[in-house]
Amino acid sequence: MDDDIRGLLRRANETPAALSDESAWIEVIQRMDSIYADIVRYQVELEQKNANLEEAHQFIQSVISSISDVLIVADTRGVIQQVNGALEHLIGRAAQDIVGRPLATLFMPDYVAMAEDFAEHIRNGAITDCEIELATINGDGAPIAINCTPRVDHDGRLSGLVITGRPLGELRRAYQDLRETHEQLRTAQAQLVQSEKMASLGQLVAGVAHELNNPISFVFGNMHALKRYEQRLAAYLGAIHDTVDADERERLRRELKIDRLLQDIGPLIEGSLEGAERVGEIVDDLRRFSTPNQQQPQPFDLVRVVNTAADWVIKARRERPDVHLALPDEILLTGYEGYVHQILVNLIQNAADAVEHGDRRQIDVAATLVDGRVSVRVHDHGPGIADDQLLRVFDPFYTTKPVGKGTGLGLYISYNLATEQCQGRLSVRNHADGGAEFTLTLPLEIAT
Repeated sequence: MDDDIRGLLRRANETPAALSDESAWIEVIQRMDSIYADIVRYQVELEQKNANLEEAHQFIQSVISSISDVLIVADTRGVIQQVNGALEHLIGRAAQDIVGRPLATLFMPDYVAMAEDFAEHIRNGAITDCEIELATINGDGAPIAINCTPRVDHDGRLSGLVITGRPLGELRRAYQDLRETHEQLRTAQAQLVQSEKMASLGQLVAGVAHELNNPISFVFGNMHALKRYEQRLAAYLGAIHDTVDADERERLRRELKIDRLLQDIGPLIEGSLEGAERVGEIVDDLRRFSTPNQQQPQPFDLVRVVNTAADWVIKARRERPDVHLALPDEILLTGYEGYVHQILVNLIQNAADAVEHGDRRQIDVAATLVDGRVSVRVHDHGPGIADDQLLRVFDPFYTTKPVGKGTGLGLYISYNLATEQCQGRLSVRNHADGGAEFTLTLPLEIAT
């Protein structure tokens, strides 16, 4: 009962009975009703605040318990005040066995000194990305990457520290899984490259056979001629060794055409050597085409590579398109000849497919040198590429060809080879004169 009520009661007692019988007591009762109402209101507000506080506490606890990272709260002396379920699960110890103990007791012996300094270090700032090992209930170490930050009270004064961390075992497993997946992707990509290469090689066999047939036939023809010459020379030399007279020797010389034979031997041998060298070049081209990843960057003539790629593709086709080459005499590059050869084979192969059923079966191949880079343009006079498909032509497995005519990997592989292996670019556009134009841009010398 407050002073106001005591005063009202005193006045009621001192007032004459005639006056105090109603008014003073009514005032006292009204005042008591008002105070009681205030008490009830304060009680309701207090209960509401307690409910809000309990709800906030439960919310914070649910958040802390749901955090997958380790959470440790300690005071400025390094005494543990609170931990979350992630820490309990990681080290196999319950929170009641941890709270109230020194922070250093959570860590392996080699890291105790470091943990004891946490409370001192946070006075100068946070500790970030620190690797440390927690001590599990089995005595094993659990590696963890932690961040340690200072905790302040409502007045901004340092009141402790908060440690958060993620187990490195989980990160290492995730990294290992990622690395294995990456290796599988690289293996799959290499297999796709090899499959596409073999598919392209199968289409080029006829053209390569034609290329090999010419010099081999030339060598065979020369060998037959040399065989006949060998018989004549043997007969002539045998007669000389038998010491025939001069008239008989001259007759044999005219009959066996020894003078003409001696004149032909030189060109026959030179032609045979040229044919054999051409066979060797074709075999080397095949080797570079099939195993470019085993090659080192070396100087090569881009013009010869373009000619070889065009010959292989065109001579392998039943219906041969017209190929117009606008090339200088020589363009020397230093790079991976096999990769460049494979890219050009794919581009010319696609161009030949594009004009196969068209009215104008023509392919234009041109090369130009600009600012230390060379550009090779392969322009077909086919139907072109729809605008909404231009950005997709280099996607894996995307193809506009009928089923069985393409895998959708040729341009994808060519793009990767051009950009990653050859340090160049591969682009496509629809030509103003009709058809599609692919442009391969290469540096004169790749950076190693």
